[in-house]
Amino acid sequence: MRAGFDATGETLPVAVVGAGPVGLITALGLTRYDVPVAVFEEDDRLSLDTKAGTVLTRTLEVLHRYGVLPDVLRASLRIDEIGEIDRATNEPTLSVRTGDLTEDTRFPFVVNIPQHQLEPVLRDRLVARELATLHMAHRLTTFEQHADHVELTFDTPDGERHVKARYLLACDGGRSRVRERLGITVEGHTLDERYVLVDLKVDLDIANPRDYPYLAYFSDPSEWVVLVRQPHCWRFLHPLPKEAAEPTYEELRDKAIRFIGEVEGIEVLGTNLYSVHHRVAGRWRTGRVFLMGDAAHLITPMWALGLNTGVLDACNLPWRLAWVLRGWAEESLLAGYEVEQAPVAIKGSGQMAEAARAAMSRQGDAVGGAVTAMTDGNWGNAFTRGLLGVRLDVDGTGDWSMVRTGSAPLPVRTGDRAPDLPLFGLEGPVHLHDLTAESFVALYFTDTRRRPQVPAQDSPALRRFAVSRWDAPHDSGLRGRALFDPADRVRRRFGVGTDTVVLLRPDAHVAAILPFTPTSDEDVAAAVYQRITGCAPIRFEKFEKFGEKA
Repeated sequence: MRAGFDATGETLPVAVVGAGPVGLITALGLTRYDVPVAVFEEDDRLSLDTKAGTVLTRTLEVLHRYGVLPDVLRASLRIDEIGEIDRATNEPTLSVRTGDLTEDTRFPFVVNIPQHQLEPVLRDRLVARELATLHMAHRLTTFEQHADHVELTFDTPDGERHVKARYLLACDGGRSRVRERLGITVEGHTLDERYVLVDLKVDLDIANPRDYPYLAYFSDPSEWVVLVRQPHCWRFLHPLPKEAAEPTYEELRDKAIRFIGEVEGIEVLGTNLYSVHHRVAGRWRTGRVFLMGDAAHLITPMWALGLNTGVLDACNLPWRLAWVLRGWAEESLLAGYEVEQAPVAIKGSGQMAEAARAAMSRQGDAVGGAVTAMTDGNWGNAFTRGLLGVRLDVDGTGDWSMVRTGSAPLPVRTGDRAPDLPLFGLEGPVHLHDLTAESFVALYFTDTRRRPQVPAQDSPALRRFAVSRWDAPHDSGLRGRALFDPADRVRRRFGVGTDTVVLLRPDAHVAAILPFTPTSDEDVAAAVYQRITGCAPIRFEKFEKFGEKA
């Protein structure tokens, strides 16, 4: 259902300022929900700088949801091990194996792809979509908010341009012009040390075999390094003291050799020296304007938490905007974006990245609980490092988390991201995250032999399914809205009993876990949906009156 119409029938897009990864993924998400979107980038081409290069598991799930994952995977290098190595002894101290996540995700791995190769893939998929436009060389100079839209002014090669949009999403980086215009301050600090990214052409597989994990962290008090195998090169990331001069290519090459040993044919392909910030915006929204990614939070780029935390923003906000623009939710639904994402960025990813940096430097007590807690089981380590362990504060109680521990999957709680396991419909398997791609979904874990009262499939906004290890009998009246769960695999992974409703949001996070009475016709899922959105689930008959296909 296309969103963005006003009372006069005029369609206005959502404006995204900034065509970096977060801006492009946000725009792809909006088009996935049939929301028209216009992306504006101040430069005349995408960035060619040596930048972030690892995409975590949760981001892969978001890219799958938004329909771009196959293209990203073709351009990436997949890895199932994150290694941590002591620099002094060259011995592994921890190996995080993501292959243990097969009961949690279809993508039990992370991928390496440089940002300057990721962005063109995202751009090409975006511009191919009917509801999207991309405008390069458009520098935002000012904007003005109105009751039902925002008017933006851009400086372009063809002169000043004025654009109207329903909402403005600021994905314009750490020096956000939108944030500055709103008068929003940032709090935090800049590290004394700077970071150096170095791309090296060197054969460490055959001519000089080293057998390092393709994502390896070498810890040391004075000379730590992150080593990343990219599709086209090896990438080194290491700190540089504040007072030190920018290294020459020869100095960077020599430093790499100190880690990997003497090798033949090593060549520096490119480098990037940058300051490292740990800063968060004081607020993330003013009226119809939202801050996202680096505009809202600058996070120390350890454990790939910078870019990937921005993608969590791009997972949370688009479905909310779509629900409001369709009239399926009250404007109050949008407040949940900052409520849920700010703690994850500030106290979650931010503190975890700082703790990881301290651990790399062997700074003793400075390591912090976020890192030291992850030592008692590979499943918990892999789940956390892949950003699958994010539990959102979905009900405003302050209950959220980033870290999971242990050697086996834990029961699912309200706010958790749902495991992406298959159930079986009449035509074959369907994964949970695909079920939620376009709606809220209520899973009624029950015994279909007893003909439980599961509400009708009467809304495009809230779909309901009976889930049982007993295939629904043909005379049960449930065949069209029942999902077969052999051996109770999905129910056991959720850790719930029979006669339980699990309500999933469109971003695959768990909105509620509730008991239900199979003999009652009470619609407990609809009641929770209305509490979240402020609206009762729209009915198909009303949906069809607007000329949309049910």
